[in-house]
Amino acid sequence: MSIRLFHIPLRKIIRFSMLALATTVALTTVEPSRSSTTSGYQWNQVSIGGGGYVTNIYLHPLEKNLAYIRTDIGGFYRWNSLEKRWIPLIDHFESDKSNYYGGEGLALDPSNPNVVYIAAGKYTKAGLGTIFKSTNKGQTWNKLNIDLPMGGNETKRWTGERLGVNPFNTNIIFFGSRLDGLWKSVNAGQTWKKVSSFSGKPNASIGITGILFSKKNSGLVYANAYGDGIYKSTDTGVTWNRIAGSPSKANRMALNSNGVLYVTHTSGVSKYTNGAWSNITPTNIKTISFNGLSVDPNNSNHVLVTYDQYHESTNYSRVFQSTDGGATWQQKSHSLNPQVPWWPNWYFASAASAIEFDPNITGKVWLTDWFGTWQTDNINANKPTWSNYEKGHEETVAFELISPPKGSLLLSGVADVEGFNHGQKLDTYPSTQLGGTNGPWYQETYSIAYSEKDPLRMVRVGGHRGFNTFTGGTSTDGGHTWKNFSSFPQNTMPLRIAMSASNPNLFVAIASEKQPIRTTNGGASWSGVSGLPNGPKGPWYWGQPLASDKVNGNIFYYYNGGKVYRSKDGAAYFSVVNSTLPSEDWSMLKTVPGVSNEVWISLNSNGLYRSTNGGTKFAKIAGVEKAYLFAFGKPQTGSTIPALYLYGKIIGMGGGIFRSLDRGQTWTNISNPLHPIGNVPNVMEASRQQFGLVFIGTDGKGIYYGKPN
Repeated sequence: MSIRLFHIPLRKIIRFSMLALATTVALTTVEPSRSSTTSGYQWNQVSIGGGGYVTNIYLHPLEKNLAYIRTDIGGFYRWNSLEKRWIPLIDHFESDKSNYYGGEGLALDPSNPNVVYIAAGKYTKAGLGTIFKSTNKGQTWNKLNIDLPMGGNETKRWTGERLGVNPFNTNIIFFGSRLDGLWKSVNAGQTWKKVSSFSGKPNASIGITGILFSKKNSGLVYANAYGDGIYKSTDTGVTWNRIAGSPSKANRMALNSNGVLYVTHTSGVSKYTNGAWSNITPTNIKTISFNGLSVDPNNSNHVLVTYDQYHESTNYSRVFQSTDGGATWQQKSHSLNPQVPWWPNWYFASAASAIEFDPNITGKVWLTDWFGTWQTDNINANKPTWSNYEKGHEETVAFELISPPKGSLLLSGVADVEGFNHGQKLDTYPSTQLGGTNGPWYQETYSIAYSEKDPLRMVRVGGHRGFNTFTGGTSTDGGHTWKNFSSFPQNTMPLRIAMSASNPNLFVAIASEKQPIRTTNGGASWSGVSGLPNGPKGPWYWGQPLASDKVNGNIFYYYNGGKVYRSKDGAAYFSVVNSTLPSEDWSMLKTVPGVSNEVWISLNSNGLYRSTNGGTKFAKIAGVEKAYLFAFGKPQTGSTIPALYLYGKIIGMGGGIFRSLDRGQTWTNISNPLHPIGNVPNVMEASRQQFGLVFIGTDGKGIYYGKPN
């Protein structure tokens, strides 16, 4: 079996200006059902199965099976042990609160199972993050009076825990920030004050990654100032002192019942006891950087650690166990019982973030990693069996969605886990990733297109961002099997692709910061395109500026900087046909099924535009105040007018998801206000096979679909 390992850098997606929430606002979480109805519409998530980074797990010491996870870009979840699914806790946050879907921290009140705190903020440069408190296990939230830059999807998000509640006095809470030092509340989060006595000087972009209270000694608390070392206070944070000899780049800390401090770090594993440090790093290994760490609450000498990020060979287990306090280690082998069929075995513990003993079930251990969450019921077995449960945890980032007029209902191109052919079953996990069992596999797929007259003929582009290698492939069976291009220009990242309506061997691609390219022989050879500017910077680009005419196989369109370009010779040469539109980076250009020369462009806050003469003239659609995403779908019975869907804002109707059956003259709101799809919608598509079926892909919450009841 070939192993496909790669380094995955941060997803840098910053688009929304963040609006502050009023301190007294209560935010409600609706417990699933995965579907809800409104305006005659039902909304669900397409079943994919995880796919995003779970950066920590939290188990309450007093209540069996009460567990929470935080994720880097998908929000926070609570475990439902009866249904074996994760309950999303902040899906009601709308798009102006999208930054809050980044999990910077979470803390449980150890004496009250109903109380939970979350530190929410994706990016330090996308507006201020904040801390929310719930007194009912996340069903409702109250924003606390603290606003700081937070980076749940930034460097070292897989380490430590920045939030901590004092077990001796749960009114006392500490928060270690990335950019602004240590903060303390003495009244259960009502007010906060920066701790001026904390003298740690952590890495400027990482900050204080760990807060750890002793459960044995009142007043004892540790803080990990990443890059500087571990600090200790014996008076509940009034004064602090750096522990001499502590690891400067510690990842995680844990205390056993006897007060021994264990630390994983970039140079191994250490423990601190009786005022002295000792090196207890496992020996005879190929790397010494460790991250995940847990001490058995029922056995103070039973310790688990995991590798930090990626290990160069998946033939070795990434989990280590000691039963003698770190004097010796066993590299634990494992067997897997995956619940998601497309997950390869090497996913297990890839970029492992946390490993935790269950405090209420002896032998049970939880592990979180880049793709989801695992459980084993018996870590003490010679070969523990691990199962992953991902229902409810949908955390993929969508680059592309297509819904062809025949074949599969939906195909998706996504970040990190390639993409999927969803067939006709939106509520069933895909059996394989888009490349299939034996086909070409890409880290991610950026764009997919099909030929209008032969929609089973498809093309997709993508590649391996970690290795800076990119290519694409073609399919003749509706995306079930793929064949790589026989050639592709080196050092070229293809971002969007469009296929001729009548000639599936002709397609054109725009490339990251380079000139567009085209092929007339299905990717066997490539040539430059004349008349177009260099493409935008990728891969984190979400516009859709390129499209082919749905009837005439020689016509292609492109939008950039307020100008519309058109080609009539199969994309060899483009010329400007319109320069009157507003300039907008966040734009979508689409052509209309069954109609030649009809072009629509959405320009975000500048509205929605239609041309019926090949882009020469555009008319603005009245009443559309904001057009963020749009799509065309199958007409209703008895009509030839494609259904038009919009994610945006209609004058007099507010923001939401809308449908028009008369080319935008009138609109119906098909949104669900309790599930507004607020985590940065990236792409919208509508079914050509089923009237009313519409899809929205997001930045970290997977793909949603809506359909009439």
